[in-house]
Order: sequence, then structure tokens, then C-alpha cells
Amino acid sequence: MRVLIAPLNWGLGHASRCIPLIIRYLRADAEVVLAGCGAAATLLRKRFPNLRLLPLAPMELTYSAGHSQVSAMLRNFPRILYSAIQDHLMLRDIVAKEHFDLIISDNRFGLFAKSDDTRCVYITHQITIPLPSGWQWLEPLAAWLHKQVYKRFDEVWIPDEMDNNCNLSGRLGHTENTKKTDISFRYIGPLSRFAEWRNWEMPKVAAYHSVAVLSGLEPQRTLLEKALITRFAGTPDKKLLLVQGKIGNPPTILSRKNITLIPYLDDHTLAAHLQACDHIIARSGYSTIMDLAALEVLNKAELIPTPGQPEQEYLAKHIARYTSK
Repeated sequence: MRVLIAPLNWGLGHASRCIPLIIRYLRADAEVVLAGCGAAATLLRKRFPNLRLLPLAPMELTYSAGHSQVSAMLRNFPRILYSAIQDHLMLRDIVAKEHFDLIISDNRFGLFAKSDDTRCVYITHQITIPLPSGWQWLEPLAAWLHKQVYKRFDEVWIPDEMDNNCNLSGRLGHTENTKKTDISFRYIGPLSRFAEWRNWEMPKVAAYHSVAVLSGLEPQRTLLEKALITRFAGTPDKKLLLVQGKIGNPPTILSRKNITLIPYLDDHTLAAHLQACDHIIARSGYSTIMDLAALEVLNKAELIPTPGQPEQEYLAKHIARYTSK
């Protein structure tokens, strides 16, 4: 069986949640080929150096520095559309040269192939698309537009549990649309790179009061980093390990009194730090939430939504209710 797996380059979350799928197919003796661009491709190349990685259309997106991302999304939309068209054309050339039994696209809109002997899967946790305050009346249109994307695939995989009473994505991944439709939806359970941590030999790590794991688009990633440095500079008795989420940077460690900055940590070391600390700070991205849930540390997480990002704002509130049960 030949499998092509390709995540969206929007932070590192889409790539990191593909890791357990890649491992699953490798264990099933499938031939796995990866595809992607930017930081997502760098992460997969670092994690699976022996696997072939095909380049896809570049898509470098940015957020606004303010508290609204409406203008940023409008500005980025043509890039997203152009990238999807380029992805589809590139995939068509790839499929013309070599056969894949299964193509898995994590939110890359254009990665579907019209072939009777190739099954195309689309991964998303957002069947409902939340919009900012004042724009919610357009949510049905946003959901309809998204449907025009995923209906082109043979199956839609939702990385969550089906149970409405015990899930991580809330209304984002659980709507009546997944029941009353001819589209094949499948709940595959949460996807986390830390899913098998109990089988790992955990490294011994230094004790930190707090561990901050940064992710997401610029400039909001850097703005949160600066805010955390300022915040913890005023509490010298509390040691902070700040993992910057810069996968392509050299592994240079910077120490500023009680604050330690490091671009990136391997999965085993990061898991050990997250379990050893008293307090975790992270964005409320869905992949981050799945990782913290897998490590059973959601209860000590301070989830900070990206300003003006309604998906993360909703998830932060949803998880707060979920963890307080």
C-alpha cells in the first residue's frame, strides 16, 4: 500500500498531528511518502529523515498584530486559494507519474485526485467555522464554502471522539451536518504525537515552574513570546522554559536569569518537561489541546487564544468547561 500524507503549513499543529498517522501506516508496512512546504515540511523531515518528502505549493501566511484578524484573513484568502489550485495541479502531475492507494490531506484544500483506485481523505476538526463578533451571521456561508472543499474527497476524518458529551473540539467538529449528509464523516479519535508516551523512556529534565510552548503565525507568536518574557522577568522566583516553536533554527539555548529560551525540543524531552512542570502556557490551537490531553496535563494549562482568532477563542472556553467537569 502506498500512502501520501500532506499537512497544511499553518504553524506546526497540522504537521505534528500527522505524526501518529505516519507511524501507524509505517507499522502496517505501507510505503509512506510525505508532502508539504515551509515549517510543516521541516518538522516532518526532522522527524522522519528517511522518508521521501515532496514539495508542495508554498503558503506563507501572517496574522495581524492587532486584536482582529478579519483584515488578515481577507488578505490571506487569495494566497490560500492560489495555493490550493497549485497543490491540485502539482498532485495531478505526481499521480500521473506514480500511483498512491491513499492520499491524506490535513486541511490542504487542493489535494484530491479523481481516480477510481486512489482514495482521498481530508482531515479537519472544523465542520463549523466560527467567525469573529459581528460576523457570526456569515457562519452558515463559511461552513457551506468549506463543504465545497471537503465534498471533493472520498472521506472526511475528524480527529476527535464522536461522543458529544466528552470531546475536545465541541461544536467545531460536532454538528448535525455530520449526520444528515451524503458525505462520509469518520471520527478517528484525537491525534497526538505524544499518544504513546507511556511506552517511552522519559529523559530526566530540569525543574521549571512554567513551560511555555509557542506556536502559530507571526507576528502573534513573537508578540506572545515578548509578553511572557516581560511577565516572568517580574517573578524571578519562578523559572520559565520558553519553547519558541522555531523548528528551523539552530538548537541554541538562551538563559536570562530565570528564563530559558530554546527554539525547539524533541517530543520525548518536551513531554518530560510538560509533565514535570507546575504550569503550562500555550495557544489554544486544536493540535496543542490534543497533545496536552494525551499527556494528561490539560488541567494545569493556561490556554491563551491568538487575538481575534475565533476558533482558538472558542476552544479555550470549551476546554475550560471540559477540564472543570
